[in-house]
Amino acid sequence: MKKLILSFAFSLLGLALQAQNTTIDKTKVQEDLNQILNDINNLYVYLDEKKVDMECITQKYTAKIDGLKNEADVILLFEYLLNEFYDSHISLTTNIRESYRLYAPIYVAFDEDKAIIKNVWQTQLANLENDILGAEIVQFNGGDFSKAIEEFPALCSDKTSLEVRNWIANKVLSGKYSEPRILSLKLENGEKLEFDIDRLTFKNENELLTVQETDDIGIIRINNSLGNNQLITAFDKALDQLLDTKALIIDLRNTNNGGNTYVAKGIMGRFINMELPYQKHHFIESFDGQPKIVRSWFELVSPRGKQYNKPVVVLVGRWTGSMGEGMAVGFDALKRAEIVGTEMKRLAGSDFDIRINNQRFGYKLILEKLYHVDGTPREKYVPKHYVKQTSIAKDETLEKGIELLDKVM
Repeated sequence: MKKLILSFAFSLLGLALQAQNTTIDKTKVQEDLNQILNDINNLYVYLDEKKVDMECITQKYTAKIDGLKNEADVILLFEYLLNEFYDSHISLTTNIRESYRLYAPIYVAFDEDKAIIKNVWQTQLANLENDILGAEIVQFNGGDFSKAIEEFPALCSDKTSLEVRNWIANKVLSGKYSEPRILSLKLENGEKLEFDIDRLTFKNENELLTVQETDDIGIIRINNSLGNNQLITAFDKALDQLLDTKALIIDLRNTNNGGNTYVAKGIMGRFINMELPYQKHHFIESFDGQPKIVRSWFELVSPRGKQYNKPVVVLVGRWTGSMGEGMAVGFDALKRAEIVGTEMKRLAGSDFDIRINNQRFGYKLILEKLYHVDGTPREKYVPKHYVKQTSIAKDETLEKGIELLDKVM
């Protein structure tokens, strides 16, 4: 993934302590606010599609500077500023205990005025005992869920917009690191349930990938490692062991943190015998005050190693993120796999790291749009073989993938 600058890594605890005690220069904070707003106005490739009031944002966040007391306040100022754009692909490169997490293992969407749980991260949770799919979220931490959305710290967002409300609802579920996340649910059968998100535990998967074979079908599950360059060698080893299988499943439902194109193209290259396009880029340039000019191009994948030429299915879900989404769209564009599952994480475009001039951290901004080769924006791509999640008792997506392969083996 392209970067404007190297990412800054910070110790959460150390930064939090420093943030509470550092004297701040409000003039420099104003300079940084102006820088971010200027960057967004001139570089953020999705700005024209966002229903945001830049004048309101400028006024409200400028007015908050005078009340800042320490670096923690500065971090939250900029974090909340970025939240105004209801875009999960832009964020600060640091956080503190009062920050919001980036995601939750539950996905919710509004049906009219009710917040309904549509998906849970079933394949990654180790102790999911209650079937909460279809449940209405009535309360969050003892207060009305609708009130939690209204009180979410986005000062200028149109919280009547369905798109904005859905985004904020999932951000509320992500919750602050410093606070509990207890839901009061009304289940589909009418029963009530108190559900503590923080009691959920994740499966311990230390390997870059896991491999299994069932009924002559190989299954390779990527364990959130698309950003680890060593995955290419691990994938090669796994695939070489499965070359004699009649079909293959690649499970991308645990790629929440995304990855990089080097790894993705390394994997996809094992499934083609000629150079082919897998995604389209859209970038806008402007130099020396001259008009903005669009640059767009198709990115190609080259064949690599011994080709696996049997039928392939790729599994995706709400926690297939960024480069995971790119791989799914890529396999579809290459016509080398059937894509099975739900909507993905819908992280729009390609993120770049930008330094904030007077701070010890930076932020991620989207400067480039990405498309399926057929012109579909990556974030709007929906699998051809859609699987609505209806039960936690079985893996419906995996079952659908196997069913498809059984028909062609």
